[in-house]
Amino acid sequence: MHRFLAPLAEPVTYSRWIHLVVPMALISVWLFIEPGVPWQLALLAVPVGLLPVMRVGEGVQAQLLLTPGERGRADATISLSPATTWGEKWRTVLWLELRLLLSIVVGTATVWLPFMATDMVRAATGDYTGNGIFQLIEPRSWYVVLAPLPLLLLLALVVLCGRFTTAVARRLLGPSRTERMAALEELTEQLLERNRIARELHDSIGHALTVSVVQAGAARTADDPEFTRRALVAIEETGRAALDDLERVLRVLREPGASADRRPTLIAIEQLLESARGSGVTVDAEVVGRIDHLPDSLSREGYRILQESLTNALRHAGQVPVRVRIDVERDRLELDVRNPLAGSVRRSATGGHGLQGIRERAKLLGGSAKAGPREGEWRVHVALPLRHAG
Repeated sequence: MHRFLAPLAEPVTYSRWIHLVVPMALISVWLFIEPGVPWQLALLAVPVGLLPVMRVGEGVQAQLLLTPGERGRADATISLSPATTWGEKWRTVLWLELRLLLSIVVGTATVWLPFMATDMVRAATGDYTGNGIFQLIEPRSWYVVLAPLPLLLLLALVVLCGRFTTAVARRLLGPSRTERMAALEELTEQLLERNRIARELHDSIGHALTVSVVQAGAARTADDPEFTRRALVAIEETGRAALDDLERVLRVLREPGASADRRPTLIAIEQLLESARGSGVTVDAEVVGRIDHLPDSLSREGYRILQESLTNALRHAGQVPVRVRIDVERDRLELDVRNPLAGSVRRSATGGHGLQGIRERAKLLGGSAKAGPREGEWRVHVALPLRHAG
């Protein structure tokens, strides 16, 4: 029973009802002008439906009333684009003809069936004064029990016709293959952008929080006011940099046209290394080649990969020596970060959002990333080809 009654509680059922009876208003006006069967409207629908803009108008109405949950979505099943091919134009014509026919059926039922229920009640009380079928039958009180049947029939007709109309609209007004491909590409771009922003926030904020926690812990246990002062200064600088990154990312979200080029690059490596050293960790860095000659996109991603590698070392290994090597060759950039296993021995070489983000960044640039224990050390090695960077 719930299965049959559930559609009656859905608002879309009644918005579809409105969509079904709207053309009936036009038909009613036409009948005042030209009484009889409104076959002229069916003929008029042909040239009107061939207009490219007609598909837009019908698509807007269909999305608004038949599929309101899809409004504004890139993967909507009803198109809002004008007809560009003869196939789309003739499908619009067929849609208009079917819509007129369904409107006559549902519109007539909407008026006639409630009157029929009222007539049954009047016939049961002997108060029927009309000229319909109930004038020919004898009054019976049990007619009252049958009075709801026309209303139930109307509701069932509205639900079925609404679903049928929606299915037909998706078929006749649905996006073409080109439109579906464009919508899929737009959706893919949105997902990629969301993933990129998620990686940015994870790497930047995660690094800042990790460094701050390590520095705060070291300052709490150290009996040295000068060390505590330096730790607090480092926490302040790290937090300020994280806030700058957060503001930049939020600006990109608020303003789709905002540039994301202010992200840090490998040129700012010393600031990144000093942030790690400020937490009491010894970081030895070796740079081979000219990192200032790297393409911006490659340099930005390299910075984030190095940042996440240092964050993992601080988070899982604690205050152990870390060795960093950056090697810029003619055709590729190599990043290598190592630290003694210590507390990091339990880290998984495949799990964790940080390592996954490193692999995703490397893959997007056509490179490779390896992470795991090797000869008593935890090693992250990333190779990025220069020829894929732009």
